[in-house]
Amino acid sequence: MLALTELGQRLRQERESKGLSLEDLQKLTKIQKRYLLGIEEGNYEVMPGKFYVRAFIKQYCEAIGLDTDAIFEEYKSDIPSTQTEDMPQQLSRVRSRKEIPQHTKGVSKAYDYLPTVLVVAGVVVVGIIIWVIAQNIVSDKNKEQANQEAPNSEVQQSNTQEETNETTAKNDNSKSEDEQSAADKKEQEKEKAEKEKATKEKAEKEKAEKEKKDSGKQEYKEVQKTGRSATYALSGTDAFNLEVTSTQADTWLDVKNGKGNAFFSSILKKGETKEFDLTKETEARVNIGYSPGVELKVNGKAVDLPFDSSKQVRQVVTIQYQPAEAQ
Repeated sequence: MLALTELGQRLRQERESKGLSLEDLQKLTKIQKRYLLGIEEGNYEVMPGKFYVRAFIKQYCEAIGLDTDAIFEEYKSDIPSTQTEDMPQQLSRVRSRKEIPQHTKGVSKAYDYLPTVLVVAGVVVVGIIIWVIAQNIVSDKNKEQANQEAPNSEVQQSNTQEETNETTAKNDNSKSEDEQSAADKKEQEKEKAEKEKATKEKAEKEKAEKEKKDSGKQEYKEVQKTGRSATYALSGTDAFNLEVTSTQADTWLDVKNGKGNAFFSSILKKGETKEFDLTKETEARVNIGYSPGVELKVNGKAVDLPFDSSKQVRQVVTIQYQPAEAQ
C-alpha cells in the first residue's frame, strides 16, 4: 500500500470521523471506490485522466463537508494541475479512406444490370395491359346483369324502405328513453360532485383555520449562528415534529437529542423523507452532510436552513424546544 499524502490523510480522517466507509462515499459521489482510495493514497495514476483528479477531489470534499477552495489552497502541492490528454492521431487514416473514388465502380455495375432491368420493365407493362382488358370485360358483364335484375330490385327496395321506416321509429323511441336516462344520470353525478366539492372546501377551510391558529402561537427563531452551526428556539406549541427530505442527492444525516442519543445516523437517499417525533425532547441536533436540496419542516411548516447551501455544504442545526404548557 502507498504511503498517505498529507491531503489523503486529512480526507480519510474526516471521512472516518463521520462514520463513512468508502462504499458509503461511493454512493454519495458516484465515484468508483478504487478512485476514492487512489485519492487517499495519493495514487493519481489510477485515474482515467489527469484532469479527473481535481474534479474527483472536489466531489470528495463536498460529500464530507470540507471547504473545497480552502483544501485546494492548503494542499496545492499535493494536487496536480489540470493537464489535457493527448488527442488520438487517426484523422489521416480516416481521410485517406474517404478520398478513394467510388463512382467509377458504381457506373460500371449499373451498365451490367441494364438488360435485366429492361426485360423486367417489359413484363410489367404487358401485365398492366392484360389487367385493364380483364377489368373492362368484368364491367360489361356487371352492367348486363344489373339491367336484368332492375325490376326485382325495385320491389326489394320498396320492402326494404318499409322495414327501414319501422326500424327508425323503434330507434327514435329507444333513443328518447336513453336520452332521458342519460340526463337523469348526469344530474345525479352533478349533485354528487357538488356535494363532494362542498365537503372538500369545508375540510380545507377548517384545516386552514387550524393551521392559522397554530401558526399564530408557534415561534421558531434564531438564537445564535457560528461557523457551520446554528441554534434555534422553538416555542408556543405542544408538539415538536421534525421532517427531513433530500430532493437532489443522497446525503449523510445524523439526528440526536440533547443527551447525544441518536434517532438516525445513516445515508438519506434522494427523494427520501424521514420524520421524527421529538415532543418529549428539549433539544435536537441535526447534522446534514450535503445540504443542497435538503428541506426541513417543523410541525409541518417549512423552515430555512441557516446557511446558503451553495457556500456551506455541511450544516448543523440545533433546535431547543420549550412546550407551550411549560411557558
